[in-house]
Amino acid sequence: MRRNSLRLPDSGPLIAAGYLLLWLLLWSTVQPYWMLPYGLRFGALLLTPVRYWGWLLGAELATSTGMAFVEGMPKGWLGFVIDTLPKPLVMAAGLWLLRRFNLHASLQSPQEVTRLLLSVVLVVAATTAVDAALLALVSTPGSPELVVRVLGEELLSQYLGILLIVPLMIMLLRTRIDQRALASLIMDGLLVMLPSMMILLVLSEQAAPQPQFARVLSLAPVLFFAFRHGWRGASLAMLITSLGMTLVDRHLGHAPTAAAAYLFLAVAGTGALMLGSATDALRRSSAKVAEQNVYLGAVNRRLDQLAHQLRDAARGNLQADENQRRHLAAELHDELGQNITAIQTHVKLAQARLHQAGMEDISASINTILAHMRRALHRLLDDLRPAVLDEFGLLRALDEGPIRDLLNAAGMAYYTQLHGDPRLLDDDTRTAIYRLVQESATNAVKHAKASEFRIRLRIGERQGTAIALLDLRDDGTGLPSRLPRGGRGLQGMRDRVTSLGGHFRLRPATAGVHLHILLRGSTTFTDGRRST
Repeated sequence: MRRNSLRLPDSGPLIAAGYLLLWLLLWSTVQPYWMLPYGLRFGALLLTPVRYWGWLLGAELATSTGMAFVEGMPKGWLGFVIDTLPKPLVMAAGLWLLRRFNLHASLQSPQEVTRLLLSVVLVVAATTAVDAALLALVSTPGSPELVVRVLGEELLSQYLGILLIVPLMIMLLRTRIDQRALASLIMDGLLVMLPSMMILLVLSEQAAPQPQFARVLSLAPVLFFAFRHGWRGASLAMLITSLGMTLVDRHLGHAPTAAAAYLFLAVAGTGALMLGSATDALRRSSAKVAEQNVYLGAVNRRLDQLAHQLRDAARGNLQADENQRRHLAAELHDELGQNITAIQTHVKLAQARLHQAGMEDISASINTILAHMRRALHRLLDDLRPAVLDEFGLLRALDEGPIRDLLNAAGMAYYTQLHGDPRLLDDDTRTAIYRLVQESATNAVKHAKASEFRIRLRIGERQGTAIALLDLRDDGTGLPSRLPRGGRGLQGMRDRVTSLGGHFRLRPATAGVHLHILLRGSTTFTDGRRST
């Protein structure tokens, strides 16, 4: 469950009051190289509408004036104005310009983090440059090393203040917080950050160089949180680590940490923020890829379902076609075959009278025509439904049936390699195999001008499904470069194979035509049992 981000009240005085309270709270933490109120000011101007900036800056300037008045104006009015007034005005002007160039308070991607950090550098550099110019105008020239040190301290403290405060403000005010992620973040904070702070405290009590080693070691949880919780975890861990370092120094009475340690913190924090943002972007990309994979998986399952339905429909059409052929063959055999037999019987009975009348040639002509009609009927019946397939079975029908007679009559050699048990296949697949061999042999006789025709059939079982591998080839002239219009031989074979869910491949050959066909039967086998 996601919880919405905090919303600012639509009231300038309320926003100014809240800002002032936080500003006073953070002002007590100010020390060299660490200026958290500066970060609060940058974040407030970045996240609030421009119409409330007057309230924010007015409240801050009024409070600063009051605090300076209570302290007795140690720098004088001119020093106070030069030290206090330019910084918020320069920051406001810089952020106003950057917001006009589409600067957004977002850390969702490494590009946005880079854009925000560059904006921070520009604003901090502009503020420091203005301070340096005013310092050169009102103060007596000092040593260049002192001026560089002061400006460097100011630049580092302002950058580090923004780096520690602004990501936290963006997380609270501009991003939705997932309760599960928040619970995981709190749990990791207790299990990782708390022991880390204890180690920091223990090592800081030791003699040098243990405290320096402790400060470097305390930054390891920052990288851990960047990997595990993204830029939100990195920003929280960085803030807690820096607070821990400061509190430990105050508790033990150590001198303020050197600039090198805070510079290391700034560099490490910047890298951790970039790393956390890149981790978040990678996770979002992975989640999007996972969603796409789920969607594609559903689409593929739907396509498989539709393909299965199409194959079932095509198989049903093929079964209906075969049933129609079988019915038509039976009708022709029963009706036309019986009529031819009856005519032959009557001619035979009338043969003696025709002989007496001197019309023996008529009797012979009628018998010849009837014999021709019977042979044509047999060929037609064999095309409609090969009776040899029902009488002999698939393997014997292929090896000894009409296909061999057709090829031998054309003067072609016929070679067969038949392996496996045809009973593993369903009737549709067995019929399709015979039809494919019959069509291929007919094409070889009519068009190929071949001297031999070879067939290799292997029937077996693979992963619980009956399969048949059929290999057909001849040594003829091969296929023309352009197939004639209206030719349905190869296309009809391909359609028959596709309707059964098989694969039809025309393989390249140096001579003749080479077909490789894979058919899967509708029969499946589970635990040695056969099912359809």
